[in-house]
Amino acid sequence: MKVAFATQDLKRVDAHFGWAKNIMIFEVEKDSHRHLQTVSFDGDLKEDGNEDKLEPKLEVIKDCSILYVAAIGGSGAARVVAKGIHPVKSNNAESIEDILIRLRQILNGTPPPWLRKAMNKGKEKVFNFEEE
Repeated sequence: MKVAFATQDLKRVDAHFGWAKNIMIFEVEKDSHRHLQTVSFDGDLKEDGNEDKLEPKLEVIKDCSILYVAAIGGSGAARVVAKGIHPVKSNNAESIEDILIRLRQILNGTPPPWLRKAMNKGKEKVFNFEEE
């Protein structure tokens, strides 16, 4: 499953989605995680009501199941959710590495329903109906 992080310093979840200078994407599995890419954004990223600045970020995270942010506006959250991505607000500028480790621990246990749904993003649903 792909997980995205909004970050300014490339170490912590310390950025508002719309203002993030960087989006880091990781592949997370039960026994490992690996960095896939970091996309940097420049230009005017401050809060200004310009929703167009979200489009490049939404394109970068389109294959992700989860997006960790320090904060996200209402319209940004709605656009993220509309793409089937679960936004998670991270408090206190948590370390990305700590979140990845904790996420793997949860995957190895009994993930909550929202996480099970996120894990299945993009996978074909298979129904097994017994023949009568």
